[in-house]
Amino acid sequence: MNGVRLDVDEDTRVAVVTLDRPDRLNAIDLETADGLRDIWRTLRFAERVRAVVLTGAGERAFCTGIDRDAVVPQPPSPYMQDDPLLDVGPKANGLWKPVVAAVRGMACGGAFYLLGESDFVVADPTAVFFDPHTTYGMVSAYESALMALRMPYGEAARMMLMGTAERISARRAHETGLVSEVTEEGGALAGAVRCAAVLAGYPPEGVQGTVRALWAAREAALAQAFAQAPHLVALGNLPAARQAELFAGRRREYRVR
Repeated sequence: MNGVRLDVDEDTRVAVVTLDRPDRLNAIDLETADGLRDIWRTLRFAERVRAVVLTGAGERAFCTGIDRDAVVPQPPSPYMQDDPLLDVGPKANGLWKPVVAAVRGMACGGAFYLLGESDFVVADPTAVFFDPHTTYGMVSAYESALMALRMPYGEAARMMLMGTAERISARRAHETGLVSEVTEEGGALAGAVRCAAVLAGYPPEGVQGTVRALWAAREAALAQAFAQAPHLVALGNLPAARQAELFAGRRREYRVR
C-alpha cells in the first residue's frame, strides 16, 4: 500500500515493514511517506505486534531518501518549511516498540531519518552508506544530527561532508557502531527478524520502557539540533534548479571504505 508493505507473523508477533518501490531504489515519495506514518500509528494499537523489522524491497537499496520527482509544496514564507521525511520514522509517530532495520544495498540521504529512529541496524555485506547532500549544494541538517548521535563525531562528519565521493561499507559501518551486525550475504532480513523475535518474546512493558529510556537519552540533543535545521537549510541550500544541474552532471566514481 502506498509504496510500503506491512506483514505480521502471528506466531512470532513480529511485523515486517517493507519499503516497496525497488524500481525507484525505495525512494520515498509523498504517498510512501503517508503510508509510513499510517503504519507506525497502526502498530501503536496492534497488541499482537511486539517488535518490528524495517527493510527495503529488492537487492539494490534499502532506501535512497526522498524521490527526486516528488513535488513538495512549501508555504510562502521564509519562516516555514515543510520536510515530508521529518515524521516518517517510528519515534516521530510515538511508536515505542523496538524497531530493527535490515539494510541491503544503498542507504543514503533521507534513509537516515529511518535508520536514525531504528533501535539498531543489521546489514548485509552489500550494504553501503553515504549522504549526497553536499555534492548537490544542499545542507545535510536533520540527517547529520541523527547520525552524529549514532557514530563517532569524526566518522559522521566524514560521511556527511564527503557526499557522493565515498561510501561506507557494511564492515566499516560495523566498526564505527552504525551497524550492530553484518550477516552473510542475503541474510540481513533473517538476522533482523531473528533479533526482533527474541524481543517480541520478552514482556512488552519492560522492552518498550527500555526503548523509551534509550530515546530519552538522545531526544534533548536532537531537539536542539532540529531547531537549528530549518534555518541552516534555508541559508545553505542552492536553488532547486542548480541542485538539479549538479545532479545531472554528477560523477559516477566513488571510493568505498
